[in-house]
Amino acid sequence: MAYESYAQFLEALEQAGELTRISQPLATELEITELADREMKKPGGGKALLIEQPTVNGQVSPHPLAINTMGSAKRMAMALGAESVDAAAAELGSLIQAKPPTGIRETIALLGQALTLRHAKPKRAKTGPCKEVVHRFDAPAPRTEPWPSAPDILEAGRAVPNTPREAERAVPSAPRPGEDTGPYPTLLDLPILKCWPLDGGRFITLPCVVTRDPDTGDRNLGMYRMQVYDDSSVGMHWQLQKVAARHGRRYYETGERMPVAVFLGGDPVFPFCATAPLPDGLDEFLLAGYLRRKSVEMVKCETNDLEVPANADIVIEGYIDPTEPLRDEGPFGDHTGYYTLPEPYPVFHITAITHRKQAVYPATIVGIPPMEDFHMGSASVKLFMPILRMTFPEIVDIALPAEGVFHNLVFVSIRKTYPMQAFKIMNGLWGMGQMMFTKYIIIVDAEVDVHNTSEVLFRLCACTDPQRDSIFTKGPADVLDHATTEIAVGTKLGIDATKKLPAEGHPRQWPPLIKMDEDVKARVEGIIPPG
Repeated sequence: MAYESYAQFLEALEQAGELTRISQPLATELEITELADREMKKPGGGKALLIEQPTVNGQVSPHPLAINTMGSAKRMAMALGAESVDAAAAELGSLIQAKPPTGIRETIALLGQALTLRHAKPKRAKTGPCKEVVHRFDAPAPRTEPWPSAPDILEAGRAVPNTPREAERAVPSAPRPGEDTGPYPTLLDLPILKCWPLDGGRFITLPCVVTRDPDTGDRNLGMYRMQVYDDSSVGMHWQLQKVAARHGRRYYETGERMPVAVFLGGDPVFPFCATAPLPDGLDEFLLAGYLRRKSVEMVKCETNDLEVPANADIVIEGYIDPTEPLRDEGPFGDHTGYYTLPEPYPVFHITAITHRKQAVYPATIVGIPPMEDFHMGSASVKLFMPILRMTFPEIVDIALPAEGVFHNLVFVSIRKTYPMQAFKIMNGLWGMGQMMFTKYIIIVDAEVDVHNTSEVLFRLCACTDPQRDSIFTKGPADVLDHATTEIAVGTKLGIDATKKLPAEGHPRQWPPLIKMDEDVKARVEGIIPPG
């Protein structure tokens, strides 16, 4: 199903008993984080929260804040417009694995899939709800001198965030005919969170960032946190391995201003698509259209040529100036469970903010797992399993346990048929997209439930000789990983926890796993029923 607004999605969550309204004023400075963290750590991910009166520096924001909206398997499925994530994955798998039809029924089914894909293609609209309020900013003069240093991590907790000097406040542009002129929305009108005590300020945590390759024109939708510096500038935290960073490098080579558009809200499928591990060059809005079974209507930005969804709640337009120095961003309480320390990143200057009159501000927090992002990551794995199986047909299942904070730890079950097959899978996965960041891969046999961490750890301890069954290698690392000796460079460990074959250095007979006789189990259950 396609949601025409974020509010419509929230209504669906409420009707399904998946949302709690908080009517009391709650501060965007730490208080909302505390409440959301409690909720995310409840069994099953708790409930989505709609904070009706978020306060910014003691003042109630005109925009309510929604958080933890995708923090459970059920809510993630609802965001994808499916009965379950497994059902969405099965549908995508049937499309990927489609074969030439052998009969009329198969022909009709294949035509239906083709029609779905045709309707998935994004299309241009003249305007949309995201332009109900339009406010333009005067562009600042290019900066040549260094930016102020980021606060020390201990000082960051005592700093007053988002308090710009009067000279730095954004200057409103004269409104165009027909524009809604007030109140003027700036970044300080949005209920942007200061998530954790030692954060360097407020951070936009669920932004969908649109960039474009200046050479090919290919569009990318990504998600990169943004630290608010003042009314109209933020840090753009795109890591060096990300597609947007690659686009940015081309603009830095040419010295031309890089257009950027950021949107929040709209159909909840957008944040998922922004983080999905799509093959390079595939438009994320095409995936969004396929999942929502309806084309995404796109509208041109007010101050650049990029396009954003017409049904977005909030749109932030602007540019990055390659002639400016980078600026420290952080510290930030990250998904690793630790603070990411300040590092230099580009400054995103805002030229316009547009939004719905009744816009909802979507947010998330990250920290010590489990958190909301665990469910988004799990959905990505399930949805793209068919693509992995096209390359590795022996893979049965993959799990990213919450303790591994996305890609640090990966469990994989395989149908093993030949020696060293587990090592083939490890090396193959390390060469695929975001899997290059995976620090630990554990391979187990097909019958092992990789979603049961206890069962995987049992096989790890029972079925391995550490020296024989382990492999170390080097490769790219997550720049957020504080444990690596150097930024973005690290070591990986793969462990083969499958039953060993003689050719793998285990000449002895492999013993059977202890199992009770099925007839005995049935007799006992007839005498004393289970439970």
